[in-house]
Amino acid sequence: MSDVYTHGHHDSVLRSHRWRTADNSAAYLVDHLQSGLSLLDVGCGPATLTADLARRVAPGRVVGIDAAESVLGEARRTVSELGNVDVQLGDVYKLDFPDATFDVVHAHQVLQHLSDPVAAVREMARVCRLDGWVAAREADYGAMTWWPNLPALDRWMEIYQGVARSNGAQPDGGRRLLAWANAAGLTDLASSASVWCFATPGDRQWWGDLWAERTTTSAFARQAEDYGVANAAELAGVATGWREWAANPDGWFVVLHGEIVGRPG
Repeated sequence: MSDVYTHGHHDSVLRSHRWRTADNSAAYLVDHLQSGLSLLDVGCGPATLTADLARRVAPGRVVGIDAAESVLGEARRTVSELGNVDVQLGDVYKLDFPDATFDVVHAHQVLQHLSDPVAAVREMARVCRLDGWVAAREADYGAMTWWPNLPALDRWMEIYQGVARSNGAQPDGGRRLLAWANAAGLTDLASSASVWCFATPGDRQWWGDLWAERTTTSAFARQAEDYGVANAAELAGVATGWREWAANPDGWFVVLHGEIVGRPG
């Protein structure tokens, strides 16, 4: 299958990926990790989170895969000092590993961008050992909330939803994650939720700048125009709104995530 990654790989996107760690993005999984386990990280991006997970299972073997060749060079540099990690090109719909290869198969912010997330979870389960764990965490755009209420951020949400759905993706993936896992046949499922909260001056500046830049210069911006979801003037107005939100001392933004951990069926 050929899916479109709504965000693309502009630096404004990768800066947020580089920020991710096990503590802020995979805390629900940490208790299932131990030294010596093998782990597959699907959609590893620049591999900051991959590297953190690898440290927790060392000397266990870790493989990070991503469908975008352009990000793999940075990913390899990220893990270059770790002796237990390999990074390679890969397709979540057709993983290049035998059945029951890994103890843990993990995906973070991947399934929401796919046209068939259930097929992806099934394939993740195929390469996971029967006594292992399949784990995923997905943001839910429709559940994101913020203050103050700014029309520009309301318009941002409309544009994002429109672009993602034009790509055949499901931007409200967090609330559907348990259903996808059930449909894929996972068992012994545990479902949870957690948030990223951006409310300090530094966090607001970082998050607001990321999205202001994405809204005007990233693949997301190009797709919005190409699909007729928004024009350049609207996108510029949304970027201004993001900077206005970031500068407001009352600014608060929460990203809700759904999480699942389960066994292959």
